[in-house]
Amino acid sequence: MSRLLQGEVGSGKTVVATAALLATVASGYQGAFMAPTEILAEQHFLSISAILAKAGHEEKPEGSLRTFTSLLSRPITLGLLIGSMTPGEKKAVQRAISEGTVDIIIGTHALIQQEVEFKQLGLAIVDEQHRFGVMQRTALREKGPTPHLLVMTATPSPRSLALTLYGDLDLSVIDELPAGRQEIKTKWLDHEKREQAYRFLRKEVGEGRQAFTICPLIAESDSIDAKAALTEYERLSGEVFPDHRLGLVHGRLKSAEKEAVMRRFREGELDILVATPVVEVGIDVPNATVMLIESADRFGLAQLHQFRGRVGRGEHQSYCILVAESPSPEASERLELLEHARDGFELAEKDLELRGPGEFFGTRQSGLPDLKMAKLSDMKLLEIVRKEAIALFNKDPDLSRPQHQLLKREVDRLWQDDTSMGEA
Repeated sequence: MSRLLQGEVGSGKTVVATAALLATVASGYQGAFMAPTEILAEQHFLSISAILAKAGHEEKPEGSLRTFTSLLSRPITLGLLIGSMTPGEKKAVQRAISEGTVDIIIGTHALIQQEVEFKQLGLAIVDEQHRFGVMQRTALREKGPTPHLLVMTATPSPRSLALTLYGDLDLSVIDELPAGRQEIKTKWLDHEKREQAYRFLRKEVGEGRQAFTICPLIAESDSIDAKAALTEYERLSGEVFPDHRLGLVHGRLKSAEKEAVMRRFREGELDILVATPVVEVGIDVPNATVMLIESADRFGLAQLHQFRGRVGRGEHQSYCILVAESPSPEASERLELLEHARDGFELAEKDLELRGPGEFFGTRQSGLPDLKMAKLSDMKLLEIVRKEAIALFNKDPDLSRPQHQLLKREVDRLWQDDTSMGEA
């Protein structure tokens, strides 16, 4: 399997991944689940632990290695491997992976380090695949002889769309949201109307809701004109919302500090969370109804769509407010699109038009190729074309027949261009 699973934020991709991992373990293999951030890896570890605990019995409820019984004919051991663990903890988990005593391992880039050796990797899952480079995804797959690959995303990157269209990835779509999921109302405001956004945010918090404020930078920069989380936290706490409880989370905090702030926000001890993009994925706070994104023109469509998906998870109407200082024409187009588009595929297709899909076999992630392609909405046509291509390959894999010489020259040219580009 080489498959892209696309589903909106909260549509149930983690449950699908858990089922696939259990099927892998039942077949006698190990499964690996790689997430882009420690916060998300830890959250997946806890949520999958909760799923397994409901279905069976948990023998070790704490630590980075947990064992569950009553699910299969033998116990299942779930492990966590992230960079902030102590050297002793890492070595213990790495040893368990190489000995095969860990069945399912969840982690960050730590999973693709040289020290990690699997006994028998059967399934590699990459979550939020747009956050990983091509080489990182390949490195995880190379940890086993021929493991299946499942990549999951709420917003396919242009590259993944191109790969899907050209058949390297099969496609599965979860086209429904859980019952009761609200549509998130999205509004782009000029920076001069920021006070209007603050009044709205204050009203929502006054009614018992919670809110996010996202900034692209941790600290102010002389070279980048964008909002910084540290400065915004001080300003909002002291001047704008002095009567509310604010929290701050960013990438320089230790993992335990980040989790402590997130826990307080999840449990309702904080009204407003000021954050950098570390909260882009995997944060589930049903009571949060406002997502205010500062310097929104600094983010791509995929990130903006992910931020928006942090709200709208509860029973109350939710809102996403985009604030931009002086966006370029292209950034303005992105923000206008986000105001009206709700579907991840629609956003990805527009991103494809704006940025291009990159070289199909290379490592660059953007840039227009010299190939025409259909839209993702032309799936029936694409399926027919793919079947024809497979049939052609089976009949004439070397394209040596006279009628295929023109096609052969084009294929050779594509591969030659890519090879020279990689060497450069």
